Parts: sequence; C-alpha cells; structure tokens
Amino acid sequence: MYIPFASLLGLQAALEPLVVNQPAPETALLDAINFVDPKPGGGSLLDHDSGSGLGEPLNVIISGQSSEWVLADGGFVHFANAIGFGKECFGAHLGAPQTANLGDGNGWVNQTFELRNDYGNPDIGTCWESLVGGNHLRLWRQNGPKAHTNALFLAVSQEENVSEGHTIAKNGYNAGRDALVKSALKLKKYRGVKYHTVAQNIPGLIPPGSTGVNHGIPTDGIVVLLTVTIEK
Repeated sequence: MYIPFASLLGLQAALEPLVVNQPAPETALLDAINFVDPKPGGGSLLDHDSGSGLGEPLNVIISGQSSEWVLADGGFVHFANAIGFGKECFGAHLGAPQTANLGDGNGWVNQTFELRNDYGNPDIGTCWESLVGGNHLRLWRQNGPKAHTNALFLAVSQEENVSEGHTIAKNGYNAGRDALVKSALKLKKYRGVKYHTVAQNIPGLIPPGSTGVNHGIPTDGIVVLLTVTIEK
C-alpha cells in the first residue's frame, strides 16, 4: 500500500509529543554497569590523606549493579551492620576525613562516612574497636556527571590498637579487604533482609607494592568487586 510522504510527516509530527527524550547512550549505560575505572577520568584507586600526602587503596567496590537499596546510604549501613561494621563510637571522629577522586567529574571529595568493626554490637561496639583495633572502612560514591554508576568505592583496612596509634596493621590493607569479603559471602539474612553476594577479583587497577600507599604497607594490587542483591 502506498502512503504519501506528506502523510508520513504528518504522522511523525502527531507522535512527537508522545516520545520521551532519552539520554545519550553513553550516559544511559553508566547506570547499568559495575563501575568506571577512575584513572582515565583523572582519578585514582588510592585515596588521599592530607596528613601524609599518601593514600589508602580503594580495595573493595560495591558494583553499580547491586540492588538500589544497598547502594543508598541507609541500605549500605544495614548491609555493613550485617557483616560486622557500625558507625563510629558515639559519632565521634578523630582526624581529618580522607578524600578520593573517582574520575567521575566530582574531583577530590571527602569520604561519605567511616565505619568500624562493631564486635557484634552496632550501637556501641565500635567504641571497643577504638581501643583494641580491628577492621574499618571509608566509603565514596561514584556519581559525578562523567561516570554516574552509583558504585561504592571502599578503602578497607585492619587497624592496630590505640596504644599503637591506630596505625594500619602489617598487611592490613589485604587483610582488611579479605575479612570484609569473607563476611559478605557468608551473609544470608540480617534483620529480615535476605542478601546474595557475588565476589570477583580484579587485578590491574592498583599496582602491587607500596608506591604512594600510606604507611608504606605493600598490597597485592587486587580489588574485589562485590555485587550485592536483595532476595525476596
């Protein structure tokens, strides 16, 4: 059947108000991927400690394909509570926050928050960690205009006790990462929420060794990607 070209133009004009403008494909894809490597965007997989001028490795990434609730502040804190982390003792934090540049166009920004080993009590257990040491993490979210993935980048490490000045333990970056990942993989259910976590080792994002690393503690260069989903 022949349809005059003028009629087709009229049909297109009639339908245009019904079409929703979609973002450019490059932008749309970012909300459905694991993360974007910060380095091409001018970022780093080491955060920045203003005191030493060095950095701690961002050695765990919560994938942008994780459940939306897990990637929000409240949902991540629930997940963190489930694997043994809580907010700092009575909300007190000593020292300046560290900064990170995730290559997303936001530049160097302060950590969103810091969580510590809660020794089974998410309300006051972190006060014990402040005394005896343990695992802790700092968190940043990749959500800038150049890489809006919502992935969470964590700097995880094991600390010494207060008498050692809360310095990082020997092999503390690798050990802290491995302890968090082990707890996440064991987690099945916490306070009514069922979790499923998949881990993937990603070498090559951070050079192995101690160049630029705070306290001169070497790492194996492995970043672990965790995809955390809520099961119904």
